[in-house]
Amino acid sequence: MSLGNIFDISGSGMNAQSIRLNTTASNLANAQSVSSSLEETYRARKPVFQSVQAQLMDRSRMPGSLMQGSHNNTLGNGVKVAGIVEKDGPLEVRYEPTHPFADADGYVYYPNVSVVEEMADMMSASRSFTVNVEVFNTAKTMMQKTLTMGK
Repeated sequence: MSLGNIFDISGSGMNAQSIRLNTTASNLANAQSVSSSLEETYRARKPVFQSVQAQLMDRSRMPGSLMQGSHNNTLGNGVKVAGIVEKDGPLEVRYEPTHPFADADGYVYYPNVSVVEEMADMMSASRSFTVNVEVFNTAKTMMQKTLTMGK
């Protein structure tokens, strides 16, 4: 893996975590939205991450530690968002006959968003984003020092 690949990998991680933060923000914004039917009720959304694999072109040039006992011919080359899915958890149904969005039976439907879970996801995504920024900056510093070695 070259030093240049690190920029692509950390950049893909930052992009993935940005999408995760956006879906978390959307879930939090809709946590208390109501509906008069199950079909119209907001459902929590979660991104699905997938590893991006890079085929090794020349296995003979790889360091021995990576080659020993390994039959895998791919290396991780970042992450991508394969899609955004809705959570299958049950919706919250409340009997509130005086609510303006109550259905004919007096029920109001709330989303399956757990504010505590979303806050934990937000903190995790934020920290992951920060770590990817640090990796990016460290690689940049290493590259700059490498360029000035001959001076």
